[in-house]
Amino acid sequence: MGQCGITSSKTVLVFLNLIFWAAAGILCYVGAYVFITYDDYDHFFEDVYTLIPAVIIIAVGTLLFIIGLIGCCATIRESRCGLATFVIILLLVFVTEVAVVVLGYIYRAKVEDEVDNSIQKVYNKYNGTNPDAASRAIDYIQRQLHCCGIHSYSDWKNTTWFIEARNNSVPLSCCKASIINCTGTLSRPGDLYSEGCEALVVKKLQEIMMYVIWAALAFAAIQMLGMLCACVVLCRRSRDPAYELLITGGTYA
Repeated sequence: MGQCGITSSKTVLVFLNLIFWAAAGILCYVGAYVFITYDDYDHFFEDVYTLIPAVIIIAVGTLLFIIGLIGCCATIRESRCGLATFVIILLLVFVTEVAVVVLGYIYRAKVEDEVDNSIQKVYNKYNGTNPDAASRAIDYIQRQLHCCGIHSYSDWKNTTWFIEARNNSVPLSCCKASIINCTGTLSRPGDLYSEGCEALVVKKLQEIMMYVIWAALAFAAIQMLGMLCACVVLCRRSRDPAYELLITGGTYA
């Protein structure tokens, strides 16, 4: 019965180590996705520390690849030292992923305040004739999120760009994709996106942070199972006097 339990645990461990390799790639992808998205939305953030969860999760992904290698070798060879090292590293990574979840929730709650404090400044920097970084950021989110202005397209009336342009028009990025020959004029509000961008930017960034949180939780659960299986193999082998490798003879007792 004990031998069956060990064999089952070893089988699960080998399978989990393969999952760890896949997880390493997925976690690195999630972290990279956060960085890429942040690059598009960075003008709406003043606190760069919101990237800390992404940095940690990329580091965890890299470490998981090494863990998978150690785990496979230790499981196949049934090395007590290797399995013990495997469990300790998994425990450290598990604690790190718990930290990612906590930080993710903290920064997710701060997203709304961050965007609220900076979005007005970004819109005031808009310059349609000389598309600098702030202008590109605004045009990007208005096209991608199908929004216009901070709370609605009428917010453009209070911007320096609108006042100086004097043509009663908003940027063309406010035009609905389905409307042909849209000029952005406020005299045809039906051609423009009616929803403001602030709420949608907050929602988008909070969704991205949730991807990080759920990824960390999912792989933390897998790691718990890996630690449990490794502990089963270690405990059963240490208690089984019939299973002992003879150093001198190289046979089993």
